[in-house]
Amino acid sequence: MTENSAVGESLDRQVLARRERLPVKPAPVTLTGRLVVLRPLDLERDIEPLHAISDGTPAMLGERSTAAYDAEALIWRYLPGGPFATAAGLGDYLRRQAEAPNGRCLCVTDAGSGRPIGITNYMNNSPADLKVELGGIWYGRVAQATGANLEATLLMLRHAFSLGYRRLEWKCDALNLRSRRAALRMGFLYEGQQQYHFIVKGRNRDTDWFRILDREWPAVEEHLAGMLRSG
Repeated sequence: MTENSAVGESLDRQVLARRERLPVKPAPVTLTGRLVVLRPLDLERDIEPLHAISDGTPAMLGERSTAAYDAEALIWRYLPGGPFATAAGLGDYLRRQAEAPNGRCLCVTDAGSGRPIGITNYMNNSPADLKVELGGIWYGRVAQATGANLEATLLMLRHAFSLGYRRLEWKCDALNLRSRRAALRMGFLYEGQQQYHFIVKGRNRDTDWFRILDREWPAVEEHLAGMLRSG
């Protein structure tokens, strides 16, 4: 065997056929859980309440409440936009995600009240490779540490793997310790760091990469469901 004769594993025809069924822009979907409901972002309906829950002003959600807070530090620091002084500014930012040719922006709503509490995306979708990323994720301060992100992630992973994806990705700024901890806590595996990956808000961004493969999904699903039951 020569040094360059090795090739990757050949995939079953049924696996390869999945690529033809998956659109480049993920299809609109509503995902319903006990804590949250995910639905395609509707700019006209959702922007005002999303801005109100993410601009640093006091907010209430059921019995939970938050005083005024630093939205830049607690929501927007590691994202490519924000904080936004106006709902129109937030709308412009989210419109680009909603219109992405290879992404689907989902508004996360509180299941009890129906109020928007955050945003998550299927993004960088690559049906030809049976992989997609979860990203652009943020929640209003009043919804953080409530289990909302945990359940939303479980719903999105479950849906994507049921469609036939082989790989689900999670990326974050290497300095974003909360996102790093969340990925590892939920069962994503760390793959490494891509240095000088982006320039964001005039700053260098090194990016940490995490993933779940389809063969790992059953154990991760059980892990996430257990976290929700115990939380």
